[in-house]
Amino acid sequence: MERTEYVCRCLRNRAGVRLLMACLLAKIARPAVDLRKPYTEIGDFDTFSGRHYDEIYVTHFINTHRLPCNSTTAFLTPALRNIDRALTTDVELVGRPRQLYVNVLQLLDDVHTGRVAADDLLAEMIRTLVVMREEKTSRMATLLAGLRQASDAMPLASEAIVKLIEQHLACKNSSRLPVLIVAAAYQVAGVKIGERLLPLKGHNAADEQTGALGDVEICLEDESHVVTAYEMKLKRVTIDDIDRALQKVAVANGRIHNYIFITTDAIDDAVRVYAAEAYDRTGGTEIAILDCLGFLRHFLHFFHRLRILYLDAYQELVLAEPDSAVSQPLKEAFLALRQAAEADA
Repeated sequence: MERTEYVCRCLRNRAGVRLLMACLLAKIARPAVDLRKPYTEIGDFDTFSGRHYDEIYVTHFINTHRLPCNSTTAFLTPALRNIDRALTTDVELVGRPRQLYVNVLQLLDDVHTGRVAADDLLAEMIRTLVVMREEKTSRMATLLAGLRQASDAMPLASEAIVKLIEQHLACKNSSRLPVLIVAAAYQVAGVKIGERLLPLKGHNAADEQTGALGDVEICLEDESHVVTAYEMKLKRVTIDDIDRALQKVAVANGRIHNYIFITTDAIDDAVRVYAAEAYDRTGGTEIAILDCLGFLRHFLHFFHRLRILYLDAYQELVLAEPDSAVSQPLKEAFLALRQAAEADA
C-alpha cells in the first residue's frame, strides 16, 4: 500500500504510474505474460509491448477520467527506453527520484510472485489517482474562489504584475513560463498590432521534430508564414545560439523579420553586438536578445490598459498547460501568489 501510494503521488516523475498500469493491464488481459517483460525486444514467449498497452488503452482511460498522469507514454522516458531484459528488482533504472523506480520494480515483482493480485493493485492505483484528482479539483476551486472574492479590489499596477510573475518564475520547474509570458502578450495585443500567435508546440518537442522556427511563432494577421520567432533561454545566449538561429532564418528564405531570444540570464555585450550584425548579413532579418522581465515590463507599460487582460491570459495559459509542462504545484503557486498580491492591493 505504501509503495503504491508513493508511485501514484510522485509528482516529480509520473512515468512510474503509466508503466505500472500498462504492465498490470497486460497481465490481466493475458495471464500468461510476465508483466516484468514489457519489451518485445527481449524475445521470450511471455513478453508483450508495454508501450502498446500504454498508448492504446491507458492513454484513453486517463484522458476519459481526467486522471493526474502524463499525457504521453512512459516508455519514451530516458530510464525506460532501449531495455532488452526483464524489469526485475536487481535492474538499475537510471532516473529520479531513484526510490520511484525501486518501488515500481518491487511492485512488479510482488505481482509476479503472487504476493499481490494484478487486478487488486490496478484497482488500488486507480482509486488513489481518483482521490488525487478530487483533491486537485478542490484545491483549485478554493484558490479560484479566493481570486473572485478579491476581484473588486483596485486592479494591480503594471509593476505589481511584473513582481508577481517574477515570483512565479522563481519557483521550481518554471522553464515553460517564459513561453507563456510572451504568448499571453500576443493573445491580448495581437489584434491591435495586426499579428497573431500560432498554437504553441509541446514543452519537450524539439524544433527539428515539429518544424518549428521557435518556441513562440508569430504571423501577420492575414498570412500563414512566420514573421517573428521567439526562442526562450534559461541560460546565457551564446554566439552558437545566434548561428543556429541564422540557419533557421536561411531555411525560411528571408520571411522572418525578427528572431528574438528571451533570456532569464545576463546578456553578454559581445553576443548582443554579434546578434545586431545579423541584419546586414541576412539582408533584413533582425536578431535580438531581450531580458524576460524587461520584455514583460515594457509590454505592460506600453499596453497599460490591457494589463489585467494580460494577467488573465497568462493565468489561463498556465492552467491549460499539461502537468508535464507546468506542474500542478506551479499552477497552484501562481493562484496563491496572485491572491496574495490582490489582497495587498
